[in-house]
Amino acid sequence: MGHMGHIAHLGAQADVIARVVPPLQVPLVPVGGLPIALIDRGRSARLMVEYALARRGSRLPPAIVTSANGQIISMCARDPTIRAMFLASDLIHADGMPLVLASRLKSPTPLPERVATTDLFHDVARAAEATGASFFLLGGTRDVIKAAVRNVREMYPRLAIAGFRHGYSRRDGDEAQVIAEINAARPDILWIGMGAPLELAFAIRNRERLTNVGLVKTSGGLFDFLSGRKGRAPAWMQAFSLEWLHRLAHEPRRLFFRYLRTNPHALYVLLTSSSRAGLGTGVPDA
Repeated sequence: MGHMGHIAHLGAQADVIARVVPPLQVPLVPVGGLPIALIDRGRSARLMVEYALARRGSRLPPAIVTSANGQIISMCARDPTIRAMFLASDLIHADGMPLVLASRLKSPTPLPERVATTDLFHDVARAAEATGASFFLLGGTRDVIKAAVRNVREMYPRLAIAGFRHGYSRRDGDEAQVIAEINAARPDILWIGMGAPLELAFAIRNRERLTNVGLVKTSGGLFDFLSGRKGRAPAWMQAFSLEWLHRLAHEPRRLFFRYLRTNPHALYVLLTSSSRAGLGTGVPDA
């Protein structure tokens, strides 16, 4: 069965997992048709580490934390199977200022800030150094992931990196080998950077097999930034929701038509599918 075939069964799978994994107790706000966590970066980092450590040795399926930006909002609005994947995760961060701005326009309790994975990683790494939580990094090319791990070890010398692996598995049996390698390393937090929606599909498809992982965080292009292969936009561009313009300037051939297709649609969805009502809570009490 292909990746999208597995997604069709996510509803039933999510019901089973919900009975054995306690939900992360975080308030949710409907933004762009998705339940977005009403949480800032600092608390997100502490919650992820505390929850992952609480699962250590339990052999229960890990929590899955993912993120949404304008591209994800557009993808989910166009494709119900992709939206089902995001709804099957335990927590969705707002990894995009347009989501924060939409919540300020549409919600009585707006999102406190953007929780960008490229920033959150460093918050979680510092918390992990202090508590002894370990990481496994999965994704990118061989050169990119090696450079990312080398840089992370220089930045956080006390951080326990239980293992790392590139994200390219093409042969039959490769995925089972990857899962076995991760379980053998017993990481508290698994960072997966394969691009959306493949990384989330991988996490949900293998959730019940990742029995030695406390928490999974999807990471998009995180390893490109950690490796130094790509640079972040200036802070002022991030503050004004213009990081996409910085990326477009550096990768016009790859991103121009994607942004042309997704950005206007995402803006429309954010303005029409965000609610003034809350959704209760959806994140864990470890």
